[in-house]
Amino acid sequence: MIKSKLTKETIEKLATQEHYHNGRFRNSTPHHARSFSRIMMRQIKRTIIEKPIDKKPLKPLPIKPVSQSQLEALSSEELFIIKLGHSSILLKVYGEYWLIDPVFSERASPLANLGPKRFHPTPISIDELPNIDKVLISHNHYDHLDKASIKKLAKKTKQFLVPLGVDFDLQKWGVSYAQCHAFDWWQEEQTEHAFIAFTPSRHYSGRTNKDRNLTLWGSWVIKTPNESLYFSGDSGYFEGFKQIGDKYGPFDLTLIESGAYNKDWPAVHMFPEESVQAHIDLNGKMMLPIHNSTFDLSIHPWYEPLERVSVLAKEQNVNLTIPVFGEIFTAKQEAFKTVWWDLN
Repeated sequence: MIKSKLTKETIEKLATQEHYHNGRFRNSTPHHARSFSRIMMRQIKRTIIEKPIDKKPLKPLPIKPVSQSQLEALSSEELFIIKLGHSSILLKVYGEYWLIDPVFSERASPLANLGPKRFHPTPISIDELPNIDKVLISHNHYDHLDKASIKKLAKKTKQFLVPLGVDFDLQKWGVSYAQCHAFDWWQEEQTEHAFIAFTPSRHYSGRTNKDRNLTLWGSWVIKTPNESLYFSGDSGYFEGFKQIGDKYGPFDLTLIESGAYNKDWPAVHMFPEESVQAHIDLNGKMMLPIHNSTFDLSIHPWYEPLERVSVLAKEQNVNLTIPVFGEIFTAKQEAFKTVWWDLN
């Protein structure tokens, strides 16, 4: 039996919590998860039978490079957002630089030469980034927690905010104990420039077949005096979105998983219809689809998530914004409407 990644004190605190049982975390809405090997075998079989098309772009995606001088020139009196790719987000929060789920590696994989490969470069490299005040992690899957990126960021980051148990992995990779702050669901923290809360999602954790759900997963709420953001991480659709919206909403901007959906894992990833409904449940004012257009993680065409969510948002009267990677914007500005993923 694998040893828990939690301290004895933390385990004792979790003993009465419904989302922790027999040494592992679990969702508030249970589901029966397949093993990684079964998922992979099912994916290979479906790929052969269904012969997916347009799995990756045939032309370069539009990217707006970002420089350190550009970032430094931004005001320190508001919050700026930059989508770097997939679910990786760079924020400038009243003068502080924050990263969410930073993945800068070429592949979202434990292997250097195998696994999902990037469609595009990041708009800025880790070396070009200014010193980082906070890195926020939603869970430990390879497309959200990138070991190589964390090892480089450890040298230039003040604090890592992570789900329970993920702090121990980071410490193995060179992040000091003092840099790590591990969060349970609904745990809150008031920082100098923003209020932060770690909130539930319906997902799972694990980087191998042996460590399933030994660490927690979740979503993030970020509220400044003038802006309010929600970052979904990965999640299936569940009643928790309404609970989060009731407790912390409304949100000026919701960053919602909208991509890599699949009928084989409906409990832990959302289809576009569910992504739009999650935004509505959260009482969001503008929605930014994340978890798309960087890695091939399912069998749908790479552009399909953006096409489907665009149609659905229009039908539901949802204000949707889909910026080009590297675009600098604020939570309250006019939405981006350019259909940049149409490369024809």
